[in-house]
Order: sequence, then C-alpha cells, then structure tokens
Amino acid sequence: MDSSIWVLADDRPGNVSQALGVAEALGKPFIVKTIRYNALGRLHNALRSASRFGLEHWSRKGIEAKPPPTLVIAAGRRTAPLARWLKRRYGARLVQLMDPGWPGRERFDLIAAPLHDELPKAPNVIRTLGACHRATPQLLAAEGQRWKDRLPDLPRPWTLVSVGGSTAQRRFGAADARALIEGCRNLPGSLLVVTSRRTGAEAEAALAEALPSNGWLCRWRDRADSPYLALLGLADSVVVTGDSMSMCCEACANGGPVFIFAPERLAEPKHAALHQALYERGYARPLGGDSTPWRHPPLNASGEVAAEILRRGWV
Repeated sequence: MDSSIWVLADDRPGNVSQALGVAEALGKPFIVKTIRYNALGRLHNALRSASRFGLEHWSRKGIEAKPPPTLVIAAGRRTAPLARWLKRRYGARLVQLMDPGWPGRERFDLIAAPLHDELPKAPNVIRTLGACHRATPQLLAAEGQRWKDRLPDLPRPWTLVSVGGSTAQRRFGAADARALIEGCRNLPGSLLVVTSRRTGAEAEAALAEALPSNGWLCRWRDRADSPYLALLGLADSVVVTGDSMSMCCEACANGGPVFIFAPERLAEPKHAALHQALYERGYARPLGGDSTPWRHPPLNASGEVAAEILRRGWV
C-alpha cells in the first residue's frame, strides 16, 4: 500500500523522539515536518480546535507541501489541533502518542497512551508500558560503533548516569546533583555522566565537583553531538534521574540493570507511577537499594505501536 507518512516534530525533543521511534519501527519512508509555535500556540486546544492556529507562518506553509499525508504520527497535546486539521483537510489517519487531551480524542484513529496516563478506555486507545522511543538495539549498536574511538578509557564495568533536570513543578539543583553522584558510589567500575538540556549550569558544576576519579562528565551543549545513545548501548548498567518518562524508558532499552534516582521531593505523581510500574515488572530498581546485577528484555513501546498500525493496514 503506497503511503505518505508524516511525523510532526515540534519543540519538545522527548515528544519528537517518541514519534520518530514509531515511524522508524514501521520500516517505511517518512517525512519529518518541523513545527514551531507562536505565542498563540500556548492557548488551550479547545480554542485552537482543528486548525493551524498558533503556528509560525513558515510552519503553516511547510505542511502545504505535496503529496499530502495518509498517516500522521505525533506526540503531545500541542500537536493535536494540527493533526486534526490534517485529518479534516486530507483524510489522513492520525496516530497520537500520549493523551492528546480534550477536546477531540475521538477524532484520532489511534492513541497510544502509557499505562501511567489515566486515559479513559476507548476503541481507539491502546495502552503501553512506558513511552515510545528510538533506542532500538540496531541504533544503539550503530551509535556505539560511531563513538568507540571517542569515549574515555575507563575501567569496566561502565555505568551510564543519564541526568535530566528541573521541570515546571520541581527544581533539580546542586544538592540533588551531589546526592545523585553519592548514590552511585557503591556501584562497581566507572561512572560516565551525560547531562541534558534541562540540567542547568549549577547542577552541572556540582556534578563535576562530586564526580569520583573513576568518572567522566559530558556536558550538554545545544546542537552538539552527544554520546548518550552510544553509552546507552555500551554501558553495563544505567542510572537515570526520574524526572523524564522518556529517559526512564530509554534507560530500560539497555537490557541490563537500571536504577532510578527519584527522591520523593522530585517525583511528580505521573513519574512516580511509571517508576513503580517499572519496578514491579523487573525493569528497574530505586537507586540506593539492591544493586545485585540482573537482566531484562529491552523495553520499547515503539515496536508495539508500529505493529498495531501495520495490523490495521494503514501503511
């Protein structure tokens, strides 16, 4: 079946990674449409409805390119009005990752919502354990090969420490950064720490100061190449801060021990619900608890969502 698959890529990297993960898992050609919002893009979706309202002018023009889509994959609530407009304009099938919110849930052909999202049951809803992502074994192996000569020569085993940062509701500061490194001190081998765009200079400085001699810090830089995916595949274990659901699920793609750093003060209720689900199913443990090594199947909901799209014959 011929198709034109579009991925809506807005300004939230975690959302974009989820949509790309599903598109890549389909194994079909797809087009990435970059979406950027103006100030009106912050309005509630009830006001934006099924429209291009709230998009920068060049974003509106970019989605007029031919051929039109037959399948649109997007993530997050702010993309929902545009996705619904594309359905109305072109008759495209809509696959939305995470709850698109009210109004218009019934307009989506498929909503893939993590179990920790309390989304009402509906014929167009499937539930997944955790978020979709791009960290397939193939991509991790390729990134590991690309980075193999640029990584530090530190003793094995390696623990990747994947650091998020502050959210709208919780602040990750210097004290939290020091507590994170302190929680890793009993893990064997070397710590390879990678920060992200939300970590911030204060927390990065604290990480550098607290890092032991068997440690290495890679600071996040805008548009700079990152060894994150390479280390995710090469590391023997992963420690991840619990502030990002995407990062927690990516950590579980490693297949080895995953430890989540999530002090109660930093854990939002939805994040805590995901952590608990990962603990109960054997994918992760709290940092500071039992550190006996174990293995688990790599976790990635992208394949599950892609399989459902293929089963329904949409591509």
